[in-house]
Amino acid sequence: MQKVLVSGSAGFIGGYVVEELLRRGYSVIGIDDHSKYGPVSKSYDDHPDYRLVVGDVRDAGLITDLLMDCDHFVAGAALIGGISYFHAYAYDLLAANERIMASSCDAALAAHRDGRLQKVTYISSSMVFESAEEWPSVEGSERKIPPPRSSYGFQKLAVEYFARAAWDQYRLPYTIVRPFNCVGIGEARALGDVEVSSGNVKLAMSHVVPDLVQKVLKGQDPLHVLGDGTQVRHYTYGGDLARGIVTAMEHPAAHNEDFNLSTDQATSVTELGEVIWRKVKGPGVPLRLVSDPAYEHDVQRRVPSTAKAEKVLGFRATTTLEEMLDEVIPWIEKALAEGTI
Repeated sequence: MQKVLVSGSAGFIGGYVVEELLRRGYSVIGIDDHSKYGPVSKSYDDHPDYRLVVGDVRDAGLITDLLMDCDHFVAGAALIGGISYFHAYAYDLLAANERIMASSCDAALAAHRDGRLQKVTYISSSMVFESAEEWPSVEGSERKIPPPRSSYGFQKLAVEYFARAAWDQYRLPYTIVRPFNCVGIGEARALGDVEVSSGNVKLAMSHVVPDLVQKVLKGQDPLHVLGDGTQVRHYTYGGDLARGIVTAMEHPAAHNEDFNLSTDQATSVTELGEVIWRKVKGPGVPLRLVSDPAYEHDVQRRVPSTAKAEKVLGFRATTTLEEMLDEVIPWIEKALAEGTI
């Protein structure tokens, strides 16, 4: 049985990745310091092929020891939150994530040299395309367009440079994956989230899907959106993203390649609000929208090309926005009642 180390295993995407790895028959070690949400319970905590290590990924010695008998490393740990995070913690995002990536690569280099580690699969971000002016964004264009303006986007681009540099100098194989706008269940209020007022509702998630769902469930009318509502995103189900990440990890054609992982369906914020409103309120209640000032780094369009992942990996995100919301809305309603978001 092959063994995989997943850093950031208690995170939003990390939880989906662990589930997918276990489903495919891997032995999994998760490492997380619980600094974002505090201790969390996962459905797989008692799975016989899963072990959680509570520790700091910046401890290169600890990561090296864990990686020595692992075949793969999914490097997903990062300090990350919603759009308010980009502005409130601009320096911390850059500094902490650079330290995480350096220690992760140092450990992987040692485990590849002295252990059985085959490859590192790095979880990057769609934010590397923050400064794009042409769409769809194709793999490779992130190195041709201006660098990201936000420190978070810049650091995620640096993750990709770490991956390529470790190969260029030390021949550490890699795959880079870029998830686009993950939607799913399991995300809670982060310990360091900045509470932001939006109309008559205060929020601390700063991710558009849970934020809009919360506002509608709390009775906000008219519904407040950031900016003019024309911003375009590709909302992709966490389970689909995990399937793409694990496929990229294990696929021989993914060796030293990078992939956008996303649905091919574009949705504006206004369209998203309309779908959420209808699902919560029903078809007979008219939607009224109010625009709040947008954040500086609220990218107007984030539209990926998904052709490479489909051609090389055979990966296609198939879960529709309607299906995602049918799962997410009841989960958020329950979380609100329990006070976890």
